Amino acid sequence: MTKYSLRARMMILILAPTLMVGLLLSSFFVVHRYNELQRQVMDAGANIIEPLAISSEYSMTWHNRDTMRELVSLLHRRHSNIVRAISVFDNNNQLYVSSNNKQNLSLLQKEDINALPDDVSMERHGNVLILRTPITSERYAVDEIPSEDAKPSGNPLGYVAIALDLQSVRLQQYKEVFVATLMLLFCLCIAMLFAYRLMRDVTGPIRNMVSTVDRIRRGQLDSRVEGYMLGELSILKNGINAMAMSLTAYHEEMQHNIDQATYDLRETLEQLEIQNVELDLAKKRAQEAARIKSEFLANMSHELRTPLNGVLGFTRQMLKTPLRTTQRDYMQTIERSANNLLSIINDVLDFSKLEAGKLVLESIPFPLRATLDETLVLLAPSAHDKGLELTVVCDSSVPDNVIGDALRLQQILINLIGNAIKFTEKGTIDLKVAQRAITPSRIELEIQVQDTGIGISEQQQMQLFQAFRQADASISRRHGGTGLGLVITQKLVNEMGGEITFHSQPDQGSTFRVRVQLDLNPNAPSMPRVLDALSHSRIAYVEANTRVAKTVLKMLSMTPLQIDYSETLEGLSEDHYPLLLMAMPVNVTQHQLLADELINALLDRADNVLLALPSPMMLLADELKVRGIDGCIAKPISQTRLLPMLLDLHTRQLNELPASPRLPLAVMAVDDNPANLKLIGALLEEQVQKIVLCNSAEQAIHQARLQPLDVILMDIQMPDIDGIRASEIIRTLPQHAHTPIVAVTAHAIDGEREQLIKAGMNDYLAKPIDESKLSQLLARYTPTPTVQTPELPQILPSLDWALALRQAANKPDLAHDMLRMLLEFLPEVHEKIALFIAANDVTGLREIIHKLHGSASYSGVPRMKQLCHQLEKELLQASDIDALEPELLELQDEMENVAKEARRVLRLA
Repeated sequence: MTKYSLRARMMILILAPTLMVGLLLSSFFVVHRYNELQRQVMDAGANIIEPLAISSEYSMTWHNRDTMRELVSLLHRRHSNIVRAISVFDNNNQLYVSSNNKQNLSLLQKEDINALPDDVSMERHGNVLILRTPITSERYAVDEIPSEDAKPSGNPLGYVAIALDLQSVRLQQYKEVFVATLMLLFCLCIAMLFAYRLMRDVTGPIRNMVSTVDRIRRGQLDSRVEGYMLGELSILKNGINAMAMSLTAYHEEMQHNIDQATYDLRETLEQLEIQNVELDLAKKRAQEAARIKSEFLANMSHELRTPLNGVLGFTRQMLKTPLRTTQRDYMQTIERSANNLLSIINDVLDFSKLEAGKLVLESIPFPLRATLDETLVLLAPSAHDKGLELTVVCDSSVPDNVIGDALRLQQILINLIGNAIKFTEKGTIDLKVAQRAITPSRIELEIQVQDTGIGISEQQQMQLFQAFRQADASISRRHGGTGLGLVITQKLVNEMGGEITFHSQPDQGSTFRVRVQLDLNPNAPSMPRVLDALSHSRIAYVEANTRVAKTVLKMLSMTPLQIDYSETLEGLSEDHYPLLLMAMPVNVTQHQLLADELINALLDRADNVLLALPSPMMLLADELKVRGIDGCIAKPISQTRLLPMLLDLHTRQLNELPASPRLPLAVMAVDDNPANLKLIGALLEEQVQKIVLCNSAEQAIHQARLQPLDVILMDIQMPDIDGIRASEIIRTLPQHAHTPIVAVTAHAIDGEREQLIKAGMNDYLAKPIDESKLSQLLARYTPTPTVQTPELPQILPSLDWALALRQAANKPDLAHDMLRMLLEFLPEVHEKIALFIAANDVTGLREIIHKLHGSASYSGVPRMKQLCHQLEKELLQASDIDALEPELLELQDEMENVAKEARRVLRLA
């Protein structure tokens, strides 16, 4: 807000009301006079035309045109200042006489004489005012005399029209405006004169008092306000002078007290010297006690951590065994609590070691960029869960092979980045590494961690590096922690010969800068120029977050890649690229990521597609690869992980053998079991050109409405809408009235194939789906010949790894995933079987056995599959579960055997 002086405020407050009142009065006066002058002209015209109409009756009756012309001319001359023309028209609307034949008669003449009123009428055309009045005769012939009862209405003879010039009053109106303006200016001058006199009597003394107060403030206590003043100003002057006299007295008294205190202080100096000696002795005793305490705390923390690791280890082992849901929840709570306790003990142990001087830093070679990347990969899930973006930029000048303590450097980064994640609710967290100084044997690095979090106030910054303290007392309750992280970080940085600084403001984030010194590794092997292979490669990079994109582009600029960046896929400059790197936002959902529209759009724009995914979405990497994505990398994107993927993709493109032609079919597979659907997709990927995967009947019906399909593989038993009902709905769609629909089911009951064909299915495929049988089936619906392979022999061990590989299209990773998903599903099966047996629920038991049958059909567990098949067949006819107790016990034993074998295979993997 603008600060006006008292003088200016007074001037405004005096002149503004005067100006407003004067403007209002002048405006009213001018408008009133303007209207009054115009009315005068109208009244004058009416006074002319009305007598003229009466006097014209005789001349019009006897057609005496000369008399009428003399009368009109006389009236025109007498009122020539306002009259332009006077014209008389007969009852046929023809001009009778006129005082000004040059005047435009069309303005004076009335188009319809019958519409003329009985009295004076007015019309305005610009600056011309037209007045008209009729001429009537009250005389009658003898035979025309009306009766006594009738009123004479008169005989119309014509009408008189007069044109008045309004310009004649303009000069008078301008004079009125000029007089009003002069009066307004005169009033303003008078107001200014009074304002000047008021300011001279008020603001002058006030300035004098302000100057005196300022001198008193600077220590000139003998200053006084002088001069004659009026009213309250005189009272204020006396008050200021009295205040100055009081200050002088207080100053003299204070000086006396200072002298007395100085004298007393000199007397106590000898006593203080004696006390200093005693305090020095006490300090040494306290330091010794603190050293003993730190050693005890360090030893005790170590002794506590050893049994706690045992608790954690056996808890995790217990979680690997079959448990009920409540038991598993209890064990997971124990594990989380033990992890929190272990983290606190580790902080205390590190702090105690640092305090006791027992922490020894290692000096071993390590790759710097891989160490940074490992830290970010470890912290990325917690950041992505909060919707935060992580970025990392390591300058090209920073060497990668250094010598130092990689574990402690990671601990520093974990503390700083972990705090940034903890206290940031939205935005990004940036990690930047730059070189500050370098010698032939040593390098000084600056590591910067910047966030967009809540920031730290100046008062809270005082407590930031104090042990067991956090910037805000409520932080430990909301976010947890011991308050030792930054203290340990500061001490570790000091041990590395560096320093830590920070800058922060409330609600504007924080920036921590750490400078550490590391040795260079003179024996590091020289890296071959492997990136030269990418010198002619062109890559399109899409990232909606411009701040994240800036860091990735800086990293990619250090490579020979040719980069084309855009915030959106549609914004890319070209239609097709050899390679596309698409970064997904951290808040992307599974539905959005797996949407057919997105995947098809990506595959249409590039030969090879890489996706940068938030950590929680990396679980979908295998499914995305099945659907055509060439690779997935977890965010934040780093050179350590991205460049090997690009080199591997480049090498595979160079060495890629001609792939066997895929069948020109669009196949949709429907299954509510994720494991089954994943395997079907993997088997179809190498055999057909287009795959659509649906995990429910509703999704299958929706996809069928959107696109043409050549073959539909339909699971039969699904919740809400089963496969038969879904097939009936799809058949009602015009484009799929004749589309082959193949029933895919784990049921192998005699006669079921005939029942499904009778229900409208075109074919039948039993689980587990054999690749050769699938090829034979697809060959029946395409003219392209396919190679038929013989069926593989069946064996009945608990786990047949060779069979698992065949069922997974000879893909070990896929086979491991299928086995792992089965292992995770077994505890749920145990629990539900127990519940259904207790409730004697045959239907519920049959459904869970059917789901287990489907999962067993893809995981290389033939004996479990056989038991499930047998139980399903018996449950269709049984009404009491007790009769099937032996088979159920055998199945539960087999589930335990499969679990043991699966764990063994997965550990070896």
